[in-house]
Amino acid sequence: MDPARALPSRRRLLQGAALAVPTALLAGGTTAARPTAVADYPDADWVPASSSNQTASNRPTTYPLTHIVIHVTQETYADTLGIFQNPAKQVSAHYVVRSADGNVAQCVRDRNIAWHAGNWTYNTQSIGIEHEGWVDQPKWFTHAMYESSAALTAHLCATYDIPRDREHIIGHNEVPGATHTDPGPLWDWTRYIRMVNFY
Repeated sequence: MDPARALPSRRRLLQGAALAVPTALLAGGTTAARPTAVADYPDADWVPASSSNQTASNRPTTYPLTHIVIHVTQETYADTLGIFQNPAKQVSAHYVVRSADGNVAQCVRDRNIAWHAGNWTYNTQSIGIEHEGWVDQPKWFTHAMYESSAALTAHLCATYDIPRDREHIIGHNEVPGATHTDPGPLWDWTRYIRMVNFY
């Protein structure tokens, strides 16, 4: 047997390397993704925020969970995850939903306090969900994003006994003292709440 033939070809090596690339990377995700089973939400990747960007807690024992706060990132999905992992940024949310396919990343445990609402009381009593996109560009608000986010919110409402209505599922702009405008006037609240109640 020719010794040169015993070695795998360069093409075969490259094909093998491509197969080894994590699915999250191929879908525009981040290499920091962890197995789904580690996240609180079964359909989420675990992509932890820096411990410097959150407060350890034991919710809902230490604080009642009363609200879901809907955000829009004003960044890409990957950049948002990177910001949450940067200890200098002092910001995080529990979940991030990707526009293209509705992929969900969990960055902060439900029991812990994410720094997302700009109001300490709301931080302690809510779960923050970021959505990839920009408030003035409706193309980011895809059906896949609405569907995936609504399923996540329905799960959280069922888990923590949060009513599935606009009084308890609010925009960042509705948090008292908010200086942010997200999710903005192009977010379809009627559609979203209807979908949350469907699940």
